[in-house]
Amino acid sequence: MSRTAWGTHAVELGDDQVTKRFPEADGGRAEREWRALTILHEHALGLVPQPLKAQLDVHGSTVVMSRLPGTPLRGLLLTGEQLAALAAAMRKVHTAVPTDVLRHVPIRPNQQAGLVTHIHRWATEKPVQVDDQVRRAMAAGPAWLERSGLEAGGAADVPPVFGPGDGNLANYLWDGYQVRIVDFEDSGRSDRTFELAEITEHVGSWVEHPLDVTAFLGNFELTPVESVRLRECRRLLALVWLYFLTFDVDNRRNPPGTVEHQADRLMALLG
Repeated sequence: MSRTAWGTHAVELGDDQVTKRFPEADGGRAEREWRALTILHEHALGLVPQPLKAQLDVHGSTVVMSRLPGTPLRGLLLTGEQLAALAAAMRKVHTAVPTDVLRHVPIRPNQQAGLVTHIHRWATEKPVQVDDQVRRAMAAGPAWLERSGLEAGGAADVPPVFGPGDGNLANYLWDGYQVRIVDFEDSGRSDRTFELAEITEHVGSWVEHPLDVTAFLGNFELTPVESVRLRECRRLLALVWLYFLTFDVDNRRNPPGTVEHQADRLMALLG
């Protein structure tokens, strides 16, 4: 889960390749990027950039990949065709990696257990001044979490998948025919309900032109267990985004009222 492109790397765009330069102590981002590209290029050819070369170094890493054509989906009012293509890309990335390969992939950062830990810490911090609407949501979220069962951890009843780890629609490129995926800094082993929630609840999925969540999720056949987990994962990620946005003092990335709208989204999901 990425808050947005907040300076975790520098990107150099060439005519046919992209170079990402990571700073020292990048938290494993370059390694995860390279791992994802190599695995998915082998098992989901055409879905992601071709990995060209990497220099993984504690003093700063570099990953070079092919440049994909296409327009980022973020900021677009998605058509039914684009929604179906986005869903098809997600199904492909979730099902392409063989089980024997996936079991050796580390769990992605900021999965369920990690987010629950973060929420407990954030709940003790004093945010910038917020109105009553946001304050109510910030109280309701942790209260829900206590009774949700998510603190127990795990998702034993849903199968593992390879997760891109970032629901920002800026990382999903539409070339007029299909959607392809870039940016795998937070990728790893996950489950598809959590990854679908990553997309539906990312601020980039609603702050400009809201994603038609019902239509998007209608492209997936979920088991009853997955449907329940998806609801809870959406609540969890909506709460995380409320904290992200509330503690973001420099809020020029998003239009005025974004925090208040996020509070409303969380309360609606909590019912």
